[in-house]
Amino acid sequence: MSVYHQDYMMKHEQCLTSVRSLIQQSLSELGYSEDVFELLIEPQRTLAVRIPVKMDNGHVRVFSGYRVQHSFSVGPTKGGVLFHPEVSEPQMKALSIMNGLKNGLLNIPFGGAKGGVICEPRELSFRELELLSRGYIQAISSMIGPYQDIPAPDVFTNSQVMAWMMDEYSKLCPDQSAGFITGKPIVLGGLKSRENSAGRGIVLFISEAARKKGIDLNGATAIVQGFGSLGSYVAKSLSDSGVTITGLSDAYGAVYNASGLDMDSLIECRDSFGTITKLYKHTLTSQELIEKPCDIMVLAAVENQIDEKNVTTIKSKIVIEAADGAVSDEAADRMIQNGILFIPEILTSSGDMTSSYIEWAQNRQGLIWSKEEGEMRVRQILADAFLRIHEIAEERQISMKAAACIAGVYKMAESARIRGWF
Repeated sequence: MSVYHQDYMMKHEQCLTSVRSLIQQSLSELGYSEDVFELLIEPQRTLAVRIPVKMDNGHVRVFSGYRVQHSFSVGPTKGGVLFHPEVSEPQMKALSIMNGLKNGLLNIPFGGAKGGVICEPRELSFRELELLSRGYIQAISSMIGPYQDIPAPDVFTNSQVMAWMMDEYSKLCPDQSAGFITGKPIVLGGLKSRENSAGRGIVLFISEAARKKGIDLNGATAIVQGFGSLGSYVAKSLSDSGVTITGLSDAYGAVYNASGLDMDSLIECRDSFGTITKLYKHTLTSQELIEKPCDIMVLAAVENQIDEKNVTTIKSKIVIEAADGAVSDEAADRMIQNGILFIPEILTSSGDMTSSYIEWAQNRQGLIWSKEEGEMRVRQILADAFLRIHEIAEERQISMKAAACIAGVYKMAESARIRGWF
C-alpha cells in the first residue's frame, strides 16, 4: 500500500469515526439508549463489487466499487455515486450516514446511501465510461430501485452517466425504471430546476439567515471564499440581489475592495478554474481576506479555514459553510458566544438532495413540473428546514450544526422506535 493510499484511507477512517461521534452525541442529547447507537453507527447493507470492463486497447480491466445503505427506518435510501480514485469503503459508510442525517433534517422520506467506483474517470474514454456506468448498475441492481435505494450524480458523474445507468436498469427491471435514479437529463424525466440547485440553496439560506439577523440584503456586504462554479454562482446571485461583494478568493490568493468588486467583469475575465487574482497587482492571502469586516461570509473553497485559533478574528455577522469541514466544531460553538450566525455545510449542501427528492416524487406521480414549480417546492422544503434547525439551536443554545445533527438523528431513531426495532 502506497503512502498516498495510506493517507487518504486514514482520512476516511477518521471521517467515519467523527460521523459516529456526531451520532452518539445527538442520541445522548435526545436521551436515547446505547442500543440505538449500536443500531445507527453501522450501515444496514454494504455491498462491494467488481466490475469488468473491456478497455479500448482490448484488455479487460476490473474496477472495484461499493454501494452502502445506512438505514431503512425512514424509507428508501438515497445518495450519490462517485467515480474517483480515492473511493473507499469507510468513506462510503461515512457519507451514507451523513446523507441519512441530511435527509432527516430536511424531513424527507429517505434514509442515507452512498456509492462509488475506484477509478480515474478523466483517463477513461467516452465508451469506457459508459461501460463502467452500466457495469456498476448491473452489479448493484439487486439492492436498488425506486422504493429501495435511489442513486444520483456526485463527483465526476453527471446527467449523462445517470442516463446510461437508467437505461441499463430499465433492461433489468423495466417496470420500475421511472424514479429509480435522479439527476437525469430533462428529456428522461429530470427536474427542470435541478441546474444550480446547490447554489440556489445556499442563496436561500443566506436570505433566511439575513432575515434572522435583521440584515437587508440590498446594501449588505459579502466576502466569498472560492470562485469556482459554486462560489461564483453565489457571488453573482448575491450581487444581483443588491449585496456588495467586497472580497473574493481563488486557489492563488484573494482580492478585497471595501467599495465593492465588479462581479460582471470578474466572471467574464476569470479562467476555467475560477482564477481571478492574477488580474490584480495587489492581493491578499485567503486568511487575511476572512478577517476583513462584512455582513456575510461564504466559505466555498476548502476545509480547515476557521478553527478555535482564528475564530476570534472573524468580523462577519453571518458565516455560511459551503465547503465540507471549513469550520471546526470548536469554532462553531465559539461563534455562538460571539453573536455570529453560523450555517453549517450539512444544511447548506442540501439543495441537491432536495431537488433529487422532488424529481423522484415527480417521476413516481408521472408529472412534469415547470422550472418555477420545481424551484418553489425545493425552496419550501429548505426554508422549513432552516427555520426548524434554527429553532432547535435557539432552544438548546447549541450551534446550528449540532441542531441539524439532532434533527437528522431524531428522524432516524424515532422512525426505528415506532417500527419496533428497539
